[in-house]
Amino acid sequence: MSEFTVGVTGAAGYIGARVVHELEAAHPEWELVAADNFYRGTVREIGDVAVQHLDIRNRDELAATFGDVDVLLHLAAVSGVDDCDDNPELAYETNVVATNHVAKLCYEEGIGLVFPASMALWGDPESFPITLGQPRDPLNWYARTKVLGERAIDGFAPDNFPAHVLIKSNLYGEHTVDGRRVSKGTVINFFVQRALGGETLTVYEPGTQARNFVHVVDVARAYVRSAERLQEQLAAGDTGVDRYMIASDEDPGVMTVAETVRRIAEEEADLDPDVELVENPRSGETMVEEFGVDTEETHAELGWEPTHTVEETIRRQLRANLD
Repeated sequence: MSEFTVGVTGAAGYIGARVVHELEAAHPEWELVAADNFYRGTVREIGDVAVQHLDIRNRDELAATFGDVDVLLHLAAVSGVDDCDDNPELAYETNVVATNHVAKLCYEEGIGLVFPASMALWGDPESFPITLGQPRDPLNWYARTKVLGERAIDGFAPDNFPAHVLIKSNLYGEHTVDGRRVSKGTVINFFVQRALGGETLTVYEPGTQARNFVHVVDVARAYVRSAERLQEQLAAGDTGVDRYMIASDEDPGVMTVAETVRRIAEEEADLDPDVELVENPRSGETMVEEFGVDTEETHAELGWEPTHTVEETIRRQLRANLD
């Protein structure tokens, strides 16, 4: 092992592949260990790093792969409301049981840990901007599994290892890794692809529901800053859990996002997709009409700032997909 080694679970996925890419660029002196079970992730190599197959539900394989790392970025999960609703047992085994395995490994080996949570932890937030001290009130199975994973880390980390819980807002955007486009059907990406395909942009009722949006590349950069901070904390002998909001200052309603995509599609590609309000098939989803997030502590302690904007990203993605 090198002087400092970072492990990444879920390294073949939408965020994980970019995290490995950003780590390689920022710290070529670090050794990186990347693994994924390829449930959704498709990337097999990132620069000089091969993504090895690993089922994190297997404690022996988990320890053999990551037992010697200094910091572990635990991105592996069944993510999103729909996937967790469709595969509830797999979501529980992966997001809860395996996260307990990860936390216990960090407890046994003194490994710094980064765990991604979600704004869904708060359900219907009690006030805005959302602050770290607001109570958890998960409205769906995905959010509940994340709350349970977070509790495991709260149980194992104090007096044993430093851990960061990154509470992320809604991701958007796409990126390239070694010339390969990596994307996911998040709401903004979904609207852009529908517009490019000449299809209707379908907005779930009521359409006024707001979401905070943060670009996938900005999120990946937050993981790098988190790993750097954990390196300092490990050297100082710090333990316990720190929480950071990973969000932007953009929190439009979903109908506003669809209308923005339609306007930019017309400007950039002479496309004029329809926008239609449709019945919402989901239950357990917050319908608040604002979604401001307090990120002051994140900026102060991690030195992280978002650099992408929704409108700029929509425009760039439309152009890139038309080339």
